[in-house]
Amino acid sequence: MKNVLPCVMASLATLLLAASSASAADKAAKTPQVYPAALLPFQERGKDTKDEGGKVTDLLFAQLAAEPSLTLVDRADIAKLLTEQEVSLSGLVNPQQATKVGQLTGARLLITGSVLQVDNTVYLIAKIIGTETSRVVGASVKGNVRDDLGTLTAELAKEITKTVAQRADDLVAKPVSREDRIAALKKKVGDGKRPVVSVHITERHVMALLLIDPAAETEVSMFCKETGFKLIDPKDGPRKAIDVRIEGEALSELAARVGNLISVKARLEVKAIDEATGQVVAVDRQTTVAVDLSEQIAAKTALQEAGAELAERLLPKIMAEVKVK
Repeated sequence: MKNVLPCVMASLATLLLAASSASAADKAAKTPQVYPAALLPFQERGKDTKDEGGKVTDLLFAQLAAEPSLTLVDRADIAKLLTEQEVSLSGLVNPQQATKVGQLTGARLLITGSVLQVDNTVYLIAKIIGTETSRVVGASVKGNVRDDLGTLTAELAKEITKTVAQRADDLVAKPVSREDRIAALKKKVGDGKRPVVSVHITERHVMALLLIDPAAETEVSMFCKETGFKLIDPKDGPRKAIDVRIEGEALSELAARVGNLISVKARLEVKAIDEATGQVVAVDRQTTVAVDLSEQIAAKTALQEAGAELAERLLPKIMAEVKVK
């Protein structure tokens, strides 16, 4: 009996753990994805649509704010952003401008549109723009000019919510892990012998009193190391052992403050030099934007992403241009 009881207890514990894991998995599977979204003022098109755009925008904000799958950027922050950036509303409807607005607000979706009247028919037309992909999908409703505007707007909110749920994969960029990026880069550089490289990138944050840690240099070095390149510290290692020197400059600067969100823009410029010949085998640059609650963290994130994107392009060029004996 003494030997049976521990076995029973162990089996019971295993069943409880499995049930708990299954419950957690089911709960996670049922939890809807939440998308940060920015709602811009609706335009008015038609002779009798004056002030209708503002009303639709206000009503739509109230409707979408109650939708659990969306979290809306505060409208006061949007107004402040538009004032600071001096961007026209007609420009913001352009998908190319959506990326900039989305990055500065942290929104992954931008919702804008218009109120259109044709004869006795009113159309509420919404454009949903993915700020990461610049892809655009539409949603619309129509009614009679005598129909209640609140009812039409509520119908439009439902159409927007349904469209986001159905087309989220097209609008929102799927996250790519660092491991996946490294694996893809390994395929690009191939199986050839890797040159010995050194990485030295100076960087600074504009208006900051102290230099921040070298986020771009760290990221480029990490990509080199993870893809099989032998890495030598340019300060400590023997220069004659280096095949390629990667040198560059990076800077980051505050772009905007929108409520508690801080947007920072970073630019990285690098060149790869064949140490044996002195020839510049590759030159590239990258500009990125990151949003965070902390200015320094946003700066490091932007520089880190710039370093990663540059490394993905730079290392295959080095492999193609530099022959290692």
